[in-house]
Amino acid sequence: MSWPRKYLDLPRIPEPEVMDDSSEVEAYSSAASDAYLSNIDDSFVEHTLRLIGPAAGCALDIGCGPGQIVTKLSARLPEWKFIGIDRSHTMIHRATHVPHSVFFLAGDACFLPFGDSSFDLVLCNSVLHHIGDPSQLFAEIRRVAKSGAAILLRDLRRPSRFGFPLHVRWYGRHYEGLMYKLYRDSVRAAYTPDELLAMLNAAGISRARLFRHGATHLGIERRAAAAN
Repeated sequence: MSWPRKYLDLPRIPEPEVMDDSSEVEAYSSAASDAYLSNIDDSFVEHTLRLIGPAAGCALDIGCGPGQIVTKLSARLPEWKFIGIDRSHTMIHRATHVPHSVFFLAGDACFLPFGDSSFDLVLCNSVLHHIGDPSQLFAEIRRVAKSGAAILLRDLRRPSRFGFPLHVRWYGRHYEGLMYKLYRDSVRAAYTPDELLAMLNAAGISRARLFRHGATHLGIERRAAAAN
């Protein structure tokens, strides 16, 4: 007997759009330096490096959190300029400033304070599950990215209803306390591949494609035109 889809799907429960509670920010910032989460960030950095072209440019990290991604990228791409933006003032306060190459500011991902076609690289890591309707986020990414820019958006993947308990126990085993709760809530708020593909098709971001990263993550990538 096959189960109806409605019994297999895990309903999505969005997280708050801004992580600004001091205890949550402290938990996330502490975990960001943990070896396990640092390795996940490293895989995002390596993915980024495969998408960009040979020339230096200007990059935007949307929802930068405490700035670990752009800090790592700036060390690998010293000729690039990086801007990290996050709605949480507390997160921005936690961000590590790298002189002359990385800048941080507080701002809304759905209303970016930048002109059209401003960036050669647009990044967005683990932000999508905080957003109830991502259509405006996708519109902003499309607007601020140059026509030949690289784009990388990655987030968690929401498993099935029956797979969820084991999924969060296994992949959340490196976390504890509040950080484990945040991880569990984030997985429950994440999108499925079918949902993300529908968003991509509706967004009209040319040359972009859906990708999956292991059993835990999925996202949207676009290689820089100069890298093709």
